[in-house]
Amino acid sequence: MKKEISLVLLALMTTVGSLMAQQKPAYRIFDSKGKKVKYSKMLKELSKADVVLFGEYHDNPISHWLELEVTQDLDALRDLVLGAEMLERDNQDELKRYLSEEIDQAGFDTLARLWPNYKTDYAPLIDYARAHKLPFIATNIPRRYANLVYRKDFVALDTLSKEEKSWMAPLPIPFDSTLPTYQNIIKMMGDHGSPRLVKAQAMKDATMAWSIVNHLPEGALFIHYNGSYHSDYHEGIGWYLKQYKPSLKVKTVTTVSQSDLKKLDKENLGKADFIIVVDEDMTSTY
Repeated sequence: MKKEISLVLLALMTTVGSLMAQQKPAYRIFDSKGKKVKYSKMLKELSKADVVLFGEYHDNPISHWLELEVTQDLDALRDLVLGAEMLERDNQDELKRYLSEEIDQAGFDTLARLWPNYKTDYAPLIDYARAHKLPFIATNIPRRYANLVYRKDFVALDTLSKEEKSWMAPLPIPFDSTLPTYQNIIKMMGDHGSPRLVKAQAMKDATMAWSIVNHLPEGALFIHYNGSYHSDYHEGIGWYLKQYKPSLKVKTVTTVSQSDLKKLDKENLGKADFIIVVDEDMTSTY
C-alpha cells in the first residue's frame, strides 16, 4: 500500500514538474547586472526616485501594460507627474483641456497630433491621469523642429520666433556627439546616418529632459514614457537631466527582446537599472 502511495505521489510530482517546465512567461525583469528581480523589488526601488525614465518598445504590448501597472502602483505610494515623448510641447494646451474634461476624446483626437497607436497604447495612461487628476506633460519638441535640425543643423533654430523656441530646450543646448548611444546611431543608420541626425536626436532628448525638470514639484515623482533608446545606458534624456539638475535621483527601465528569458543576454547588461526582457515571439500592437 505504501509503495502504491509512493508511486502515485511520484507520478503527481512528475506531472506538476512537467507542467511547470511548460510554463511560458511573457517577460522577466533583471537588474543592470543580470540578476533576476521581482516586480515588487523594482517597484520599491522606483518609488525612491525623483524621475523614472520608462523605456519602451513602441509596438510592444508588455511595455505598455507594465507602464500602466507601474503607474497605478506608484500612484499609491507617491505624488506623481506623468509625461511622454509621444506628445509634443505645442499640444500641451489641448492635453490640458482633455485632462480637465473641457473637451472629450473626439475633440482631443481632432486638435492634437497623436501617434497612430495612441488609442491602444497611450490612451490608457492619459485616461488614468484624467480619472485620477494627475498632471500629464507633453515633453517632446515638435517634430517639425527636430526635422529642421536634421536638414539644416542647430543654426536653423536661431531664426525661429520666441514662441517657437518656447517649445524646446533653451538654445544653445549642451551637446556631446561622442556619447556612445549617439555614435551608435550613425553606425546603425549606415548611409542615412549623419552628425545632423544625432543633433536632431539630441534636441529631442534635451527638450524632454528640460520639460521634466521644469514640471517636477518638490517631493513628487515624475514618470516619463519614452522609446528605450532615449534613456538606455543612462544617456539621452538621462544625460541631459544631469546637465540641467544634477541632484535628481533618476531610475531607468528599459525593454529588450530575447529568445531565452532565463538569463539576460550579455549585450543587454547595463542598459538600465531594470531591464524588462520580453519573449521575442510576443505579438506587436502595430
